[in-house]
Amino acid sequence: MDVTLCVLLWAHEGHEDAARNYEDLVLTLLPDHGGQVIQRARATDGNGRGQPAEVQILRFPSQAALDGFMADSRRTALAAERDAAISRTEVLRVSLLHSDSADGSQAGGLAHGLGRPG
Repeated sequence: MDVTLCVLLWAHEGHEDAARNYEDLVLTLLPDHGGQVIQRARATDGNGRGQPAEVQILRFPSQAALDGFMADSRRTALAAERDAAISRTEVLRVSLLHSDSADGSQAGGLAHGLGRPG
């Protein structure tokens, strides 16, 4: 069974570039474990107002694949870089919603959820 995660990352103040560089590197390891980046987004106003600096949606084919990624020695060897750049991480197991708009995008559902015409 697939494992889909929403990962929220906060950078240490002034270390947003280092956090991005760390994530750029470590996410290249995902395919070796059958994982993939579904979506990656960065806050437009940096790390301000307590918001995460980056949000990721990741998918793995199984819990064993996720465990393999987490234990990957290439990833764990970067622990010092990660600790210097990333102040906080929250990981949520999620289920992606299916498209509900005529053009196949999820914009209609999002607009509806925000109380806007979609």
